[in-house]
Amino acid sequence: MKKFKRQLFAVVVLVAGFAAAIGSYLLFKPDDRGSGGLDVRPVAEAMAVRDNSHRLTTPKKSELTVVEFLDFECEGCGAFYPVVEKLREEYGDRVTFVARYFPMPGHRNGELAARTAQAAAHQGKFEEMYSKLFTTQKEWGEAQESKQDVFRDYAKQLGLDMAQFDTALADPRVAERVRTDQRDGLGLGVQGTPTFFMDGEMIQTPGSYAAFKNLIDARLAD
Repeated sequence: MKKFKRQLFAVVVLVAGFAAAIGSYLLFKPDDRGSGGLDVRPVAEAMAVRDNSHRLTTPKKSELTVVEFLDFECEGCGAFYPVVEKLREEYGDRVTFVARYFPMPGHRNGELAARTAQAAAHQGKFEEMYSKLFTTQKEWGEAQESKQDVFRDYAKQLGLDMAQFDTALADPRVAERVRTDQRDGLGLGVQGTPTFFMDGEMIQTPGSYAAFKNLIDARLAD
């Protein structure tokens, strides 16, 4: 059974890699107007982590920072969600885990999902919405129509003030916050999701939980 799970995860990682390659093409291919597929440009001085980045763990003494540039609609990110959760549980008292937005243009609701998470963050519920979006991804991902009503229902389930949530969701500053993460990602060479960094250095996406754990253990042992 364990062997089957390892094989299944390996297949998911391969699919995620293929999806990232396709996403990279969509990201940079010119559209009919000759512009890039993503309406942002790399920031001049890109940073893997900023003061306002969403930290999923805040250890008293952080020994390592792991950053994920993610798209809530990305199946590869969805596959890595339980891996990251398990790593957080094991290393949360030593490692700072950071989530940053990088919605891909090929996903109809990716950018909306990112704004939904950011709107929830305005009420102190980023992590709850982050988890909600990933655990329900199969219910709304890959849809061709807007899932704003679905996301509003998630906000209600989390007990958010809906007037504040709707205002934040429509606020241009929330959209700009998402684009800020995208600009940093582009400046750092991110071309698809998920993309991980350890202490500011991009790493090859691990092929399994064990491989990711080994990478972290090696960094912590340095």
